[in-house]
Amino acid sequence: MKKRQFTAAYKAKIVLEILREEKTISEIGNREEIAVSQLHGWKKEFTENVERVFSQTKIEREAKSNTREIADREQSLMAKVGQLTIENDFLKKKSAQIIGLDWETKTGFKK
Repeated sequence: MKKRQFTAAYKAKIVLEILREEKTISEIGNREEIAVSQLHGWKKEFTENVERVFSQTKIEREAKSNTREIADREQSLMAKVGQLTIENDFLKKKSAQIIGLDWETKTGFKK
């Protein structure tokens, strides 16, 4: 039998339902076909880590945002480098076809 994988969002939804106490953990476990011990583990993990949501400082949020911006910029620059490399190779090939194989010497690019 294949082990089921649950997303963080799904786990959070189930734990919040458990915390509302509208249904028992057993009822939720039976409905979702998840072991009660697994649900207790999710609830414990959630309650132990819930303060992280509010403890993230402004500096940490800005650092995370800056990291994303830097990664986006790097991706953009790498795409540009790739484009320019292709264009450069194309122009070298066309120059060799039009001017000749010694186009670098004729044009002064190579001494």
